[in-house]
Amino acid sequence: MDLLRSVPIFAGIEPSRLKLIAFTADSIAYRAGQVLVRQGQPGDAAYVLVEGEAEVSVETASGDYVVATLGAGDVVGEISILCDSPRTATVTASTDVSALRVRKDSFLQLLRQFPEIAVEVMRTLAERLTHSNEELVRARNLAASRDNEA
Repeated sequence: MDLLRSVPIFAGIEPSRLKLIAFTADSIAYRAGQVLVRQGQPGDAAYVLVEGEAEVSVETASGDYVVATLGAGDVVGEISILCDSPRTATVTASTDVSALRVRKDSFLQLLRQFPEIAVEVMRTLAERLTHSNEELVRARNLAASRDNEA
């Protein structure tokens, strides 16, 4: 219960409801270097990082490109669940990580039952989109400056 209370998306939920969430989630641990989710694979669960850090990377023609670093309280894997699409990125533990694994059906049920969780997930997705757009602009500017130098 204390573990769940420390996660921002669950912070405002009353203790009796936190028990329901704890019952539906699996506690899982990853060692540094282990992959939590792999780009292109089907999404069957979302993960809430409880401790540790992980890197989010996407495959490009020139190799993997790290687009974000995640820490305690961050949620990963929800995009493929919400969109019913393959994973959009690979998430790899950069340190030892403990996480809560919430299966697809349970995650969607949580969003329906607890609007405050849905709002927090939307806020997180909006922040990621903003960050991705900023990274895209930086990459385009870098490519343009390289073209101008050549």
